[in-house]
Amino acid sequence: MSKKVVKKRKRKNKFVIFAFEVLALIVLLVVLYVVNFFNHVQDGGLKKSEVAINKEIADDSFFQKGQYTNIALFGLDNRGSGQYENGNSDTIMIASINNDNKKVKLISVYRDTYLLVGKNRLAKANSAYAIGGVKNAVKTLNANLDLDIQNYITVDWGALVKAIDALGGIDIEISRAEMNKINEYTVEIVMMTGKQTTKLNTFGKVHLDGTQATSYARIRKLKGDDYLRSSRQRIVLQAMLEKAKMSNVAKLGTMIDSIKNDISTSLSTKDMLSLVSHVKDYQIESTTGFPFKLGTQNINGEDTVIPAELANNVVELHQYMFGDDDGEYSVSKNVESISNRIKLKTGYTSKSRYIVDTNKYNNTAGNISTVGTIEKNEKSSKERE
Repeated sequence: MSKKVVKKRKRKNKFVIFAFEVLALIVLLVVLYVVNFFNHVQDGGLKKSEVAINKEIADDSFFQKGQYTNIALFGLDNRGSGQYENGNSDTIMIASINNDNKKVKLISVYRDTYLLVGKNRLAKANSAYAIGGVKNAVKTLNANLDLDIQNYITVDWGALVKAIDALGGIDIEISRAEMNKINEYTVEIVMMTGKQTTKLNTFGKVHLDGTQATSYARIRKLKGDDYLRSSRQRIVLQAMLEKAKMSNVAKLGTMIDSIKNDISTSLSTKDMLSLVSHVKDYQIESTTGFPFKLGTQNINGEDTVIPAELANNVVELHQYMFGDDDGEYSVSKNVESISNRIKLKTGYTSKSRYIVDTNKYNNTAGNISTVGTIEKNEKSSKERE
């Protein structure tokens, strides 16, 4: 590969349900126990030639060995059921599964990240799906992040409430401010889903039904903004996975039946059977947000997340996902070109002022609260200093 590159909003609050990241790994790790599920998942397979894997990555023996399975997870803000052709993917995640030790890393790509989204256009990452559907969305991830993603899962917003209710709810630790926001958001969710709920009167460790947990995953207008909202989504995912692992086949079957029309995926039955054969062994090792180093800028009237710089962030991403397994990784010529375009357009570099520190929000593994997440990450940061 090429010489190593070393380079060191105000928006109307939409009813955006971040269902996909909760459901995606459940599909991979849990629900495939029920064979009937295979007859309902909508198959939208992608060919390797369709997903724009950068040449240096396609030729790299590390990626050809197949030690890791990387799957793109998209959650659309469409209101209708089963509409997967277009729409903004207001949640974007990558599930990276180490096939040797069955450890999983989850990467949330912030929806407002300024990337090349197709047709020589720089824009927010969430617009890639709206521009060219799932193929363009996967292309965007591969082209900008030097990845070899060939599979995806997309769900629409209605599945999250159904899935959590089918599991019997989840336990999460919330603050007083989060309790108030949950009560505020449930009003709208009840109107949209018809799923009734009750008002929360306590905070701390609480039991949430599907409507309440979905409200929790929506919270953005508190400390941490969209960065901490991504953390909440991962906390919900982790709680669901733990609950699902303790559930019997009958309960999982009920959940599957409730969401079977809300999923579109490129995974074949064989792929899913291979993943589910080790379902009890899978563990979420860590989670993070991307970019790692970023700034914000208003572009065309929209608050936008600017990688500072993209090439450096991609190097860090590969180190995070693959560790030393990737050897002496260098960004591809394509990523270097995109990185330079973003820098030229925005003026942001790794030395720019007002860079946002998101480290304290990133790793939610093992935590059931945002407070615990922040405290644990800040402690880890001090220990590394």
